[in-house]
Amino acid sequence: MGEEIIEEFEFDEIKDNIHGSVGSRLSLFSNEYGLGKNRWDSNPSLRFPKECYSGFVIQPDGRFYRCWVNIIFLWSIYSSFFTPVEFGFFRGLPPHMRHLETVQIVFFVDVILHFFVAYRDHHTYKMVYDRKSIAMRYARGSFAFDILGCFPWDAVYMVTGRREAVRYLIWIRLYRARKVEEFFQRMEKDIRINYLFTRIVKLITVELYCTHTAACIFYYLATTLPPAKEGYTWIGSLKMGNYKYINFREIDFWRRYVTSLYFAIVTMATVGYGEIHAVNTREMIFIMIYVSFDMIIGAYLIGNMTALIVKGSNTERFRDKMTDLIKYMNRNRLGKDIRSQIQNHLRLQYESSYSKARVLEEIPAAVRSKISQTLYSETIQQVPLFKGCSDEFFNQIVTKLNEEFFLPGEVILEQGSAADQIYIVSYGRLEEIATGENGSDEFIAELKPHSIFGELAILCNIPQPYTVRVCELCRLLRIEKQSLSSILQLYFMDSRQILNNLLKGKDTDLRIKQLESDITYLIAKQESELALGVNGAAYHGDLYHLKGMINSGADPCKMDYDGRTALHLAASRGYEDIVRFLIQRGANVNCIDKFGNSPLLEAVKAGHDKVSALLVKHGAILNLEDAGSCLCKVVTESNVDLLKRLLENGVDPNSKNYDERTPLHIAAAEGLHLVANILIKFGADVLSKDRWGNTPLDEGHRCGSKPLLKILEKAKKDRICKHENSQAIEEDNSFM
Repeated sequence: MGEEIIEEFEFDEIKDNIHGSVGSRLSLFSNEYGLGKNRWDSNPSLRFPKECYSGFVIQPDGRFYRCWVNIIFLWSIYSSFFTPVEFGFFRGLPPHMRHLETVQIVFFVDVILHFFVAYRDHHTYKMVYDRKSIAMRYARGSFAFDILGCFPWDAVYMVTGRREAVRYLIWIRLYRARKVEEFFQRMEKDIRINYLFTRIVKLITVELYCTHTAACIFYYLATTLPPAKEGYTWIGSLKMGNYKYINFREIDFWRRYVTSLYFAIVTMATVGYGEIHAVNTREMIFIMIYVSFDMIIGAYLIGNMTALIVKGSNTERFRDKMTDLIKYMNRNRLGKDIRSQIQNHLRLQYESSYSKARVLEEIPAAVRSKISQTLYSETIQQVPLFKGCSDEFFNQIVTKLNEEFFLPGEVILEQGSAADQIYIVSYGRLEEIATGENGSDEFIAELKPHSIFGELAILCNIPQPYTVRVCELCRLLRIEKQSLSSILQLYFMDSRQILNNLLKGKDTDLRIKQLESDITYLIAKQESELALGVNGAAYHGDLYHLKGMINSGADPCKMDYDGRTALHLAASRGYEDIVRFLIQRGANVNCIDKFGNSPLLEAVKAGHDKVSALLVKHGAILNLEDAGSCLCKVVTESNVDLLKRLLENGVDPNSKNYDERTPLHIAAAEGLHLVANILIKFGADVLSKDRWGNTPLDEGHRCGSKPLLKILEKAKKDRICKHENSQAIEEDNSFM
């Protein structure tokens, strides 16, 4: 298999913008990722609409403008090297070299074109085609340096009476050298070119340019003295063998330049005192400054050479990874489109290597949390799905967010896939597309900043309904499904609010309307699980977990499928601290479950006297719907302790069952004299009749228990005496 041609990918060096905004970072990507002709033409949906143009505007990624940029780059190389020569050798420059001044017209044309070149806004990352905005941006930027660099300073120097200070303005043209620097930065990232070779060429270029500039300045220092003093300069006093440079102006230009360059290199190398040295004070001052600068240059060169030997730079790691990736794609014969997407995304990861996850790895978690809140809180709070959620919920969400950048044309989520992440659009633009049965794509919706996608697939546990594709380079905030689920389990009210917000969109969103029944079911299921969770914590005595759920919005009065609340379970288990906490949080002390039991009844049945007293203190009552049947059952079981607790909590001992029999009837019929004694003490009536006209005393005679009869007879006499006494008192009162 023949080796395939590797497409070149170039990068600009990451430079921090003074504003440090997200928009400035996006602009770095936009300058780098070839969002130009090939990509935009290959995907018509990503092209910029013609109606955005306002008059004549140049597309920055157009073929002809990119060709013009390359021409300007070549002339920038010339300008960077010729400017020092023009400054230093002005008084001895050959006539044919003076004509090169006319190339400033090319740069002037470039200045004019910059007023028509569209650009991407640093904050919205949208292409700006408005002529006024383009002009204002360029005018506030590099326009001043660019236009001053186009001035014919030699002519201005002549017109102003040969004022030497005017000629210093020619150095403004060195501002164009930034294009040479950008060229080397692109070469370093080009994996087709050997990295070591590129770096060495760059270092040699830096060294030669510094010595070239110094040579021109050395010659300038010699030619700006009066002719009578030119013999007291480094070149005027120079003697190389039998040759003297007394009349150095008459020497050939190239010999003068080589001599100056030799002097500059020898001085930079600091080889020691020799034939070439400073003669006058001006030259001494300049050499002191120059040698001091040389020490910095030397350190720079040595440091870079050491780095090349040691290796391990980010650029080298990127190049190695890109090379391995291309070998893999060539071996597996991957298509051009997928190759381009993989390579572009790898470049994007390289450029975004300063993202939060990597930069803040060693920062304490509390500080990272504050940084996340500062960066993402405003965006998250404007997401419609999270409307009405608590601040605590937002604080938890932002700490779990990760930011990612995606290039135009990339597919984030495929239709029918199992989504495990939710994405929030921070910057950029995406589109939702549905694939029909015939394979055609149907545009569904446009996703703009603060939009969210992937939420239906995760919250409703369904396949992703639509394909989401990037239209503009975008910054997305991503949260994992597991992280979101953990947060929703802690913040129940916010979880319910999110589902309600999702349900509210059914009138405007056909997708949600179709899932209305699923969302309603999820809300009901969530509420049921929440009630079970609260009741489970109360049953197991987990006060910490219970507090966490209720503080997060759980309802302490919520009932489970049996109508039981957390207070029922806590009272039945005797957890006094949990009962007290639930009462403080507004739990209903008199709620009744499906079996007719109240929290107080549960506590009484289980024998938890302290809990019972606490409930009674806060207004709890037994609320027995059929007290007679309940007491009769307790008497039948001979549960003396429960009987006492029921009677002590206000249950009427004369309550009757379906046969109008009282508990005392049952005790007398069974011969339970101890139970009968307790009932009588709490006011049971021995003469109460059932549906057949029998009294407890009649039941006692049938039973034949002497202790029982004794208790019943005594109770009867006491009742008669009490009745007679009350009648006597009434008669006395009537006479009075």
